[in-house]
Amino acid sequence: MSAKQMRIGLIGAGAVAQTYGQALSEAATVRLVGVADVRQPAAVALAERMGCPAFGSYEELLEETDCEAVVLCTPPVTHHVICCQLVERGIHVLCEKPLAIGPEEARAMVATAERSAATLTMASKFRHARDVVEAKSIVASGMIGDVVLFENAFTSRVEMKNRWNSDPLVSGGGVLIDNGTHSVDIMRYFLGPLVEIQVVEGRRVQDIPVEDTVRVFVRSAAGVMGSIDL
Repeated sequence: MSAKQMRIGLIGAGAVAQTYGQALSEAATVRLVGVADVRQPAAVALAERMGCPAFGSYEELLEETDCEAVVLCTPPVTHHVICCQLVERGIHVLCEKPLAIGPEEARAMVATAERSAATLTMASKFRHARDVVEAKSIVASGMIGDVVLFENAFTSRVEMKNRWNSDPLVSGGGVLIDNGTHSVDIMRYFLGPLVEIQVVEGRRVQDIPVEDTVRVFVRSAAGVMGSIDL
């Protein structure tokens, strides 16, 4: 094993964790030391594929491994408690979006991380997508002139009734907090700080307790106007 490999634990063994598992297994700079999930069969199935131990809780993972960092793939309602405990112990955390289900929890997570030597960051993957990076390079070069309007559409038909995302107590909300997390980050990546934001909910297409159609209007510090369709 290379001395430069970071020892990483994977907390959560759901759909998104499968992708992380594959990525971690292909990365030369990290070593996956364990998978934890309260659903023991899910943890065991993923851990067997990854060739590492499985645990029934993140506490067991922390106690029985020497992990230095974790990727957190649990439902958003759990992020606040788990992240704070981890960074307080000096363990770095890459947390899936949304960071938390409300602003109070998110601020508490950031404040805890600021008091720690550990790094807490949210998975903002689109900043690293090749086409997005190339588009940002074109904009920054001035090749297309001054940007005055920016549009982003993050839309597709997804059946939400039987997904955990449709439960606001677990997810914190619908498309705004879910896809909107990515869209707003993309806009900040291109335009810099945003100083004004307005959100308008459209007609709900599905019979669920969270929003499924939203339009977001923003203005950047440089005066660029933008809209996001979710």
